[in-house]
Amino acid sequence: MRAVVFDLDGTLADTSADLLAAANACLPRAVLGPEDALTAFHGGRAMLRLGFTRLGHDWGEADVDAAYPRLLEAYGAAIAVHTRLYPGAMEAVEALRRRGFAVSICTNKPEALAEGLLRALGVRDAFGALVGADTLPVRKPDAAPYRAAVERAGGLVGRSMLVGDTETDAKTGVAAGVPVALVTFGPEGRGVERFAPAALLERFEDLPGLAQQLLA
Repeated sequence: MRAVVFDLDGTLADTSADLLAAANACLPRAVLGPEDALTAFHGGRAMLRLGFTRLGHDWGEADVDAAYPRLLEAYGAAIAVHTRLYPGAMEAVEALRRRGFAVSICTNKPEALAEGLLRALGVRDAFGALVGADTLPVRKPDAAPYRAAVERAGGLVGRSMLVGDTETDAKTGVAAGVPVALVTFGPEGRGVERFAPAALLERFEDLPGLAQQLLA
């Protein structure tokens, strides 16, 4: 079965505002804002590093490690206050399913948080599988989580593709030997073109046709 695997943050949903709020809750004062959405999509530790730097603190990775569990707790407690699915995302997922594609998620968000977010958004049942950052001993851009996301949904890796928004997703596609479409509606816009994906996705409405083309 052909399969389309989705990244979550910055691809299916704009989670940046809730992520940044959680990071700010772990800092002496809020120093992260909407302009830091791209950093948010690179993970909690990236946000904390930026926050500590802006505060002018003498900090090290031990400080990041100490604050990270608090960030996860704050985020889990308010995971879908501002988060919104990107326009057309679920319509594209349903269109793919009608055409016989398996659909799943491979994210570097911890699995429990990803599950919680999808359930809060009411869309978990649309995906045949979910593989998070801690589902396996490795995470993207290692190919193993991607392969698991395909196979657990009933798909074939050799007939699959990844939809993402970052260099990590592009590298995952290379590692797995599959085509990658990077969305252009995230904070980087068409800047993701520099990662040389198989395709750029301007809007979700175009995804079913693109998947048919790339996985013909």
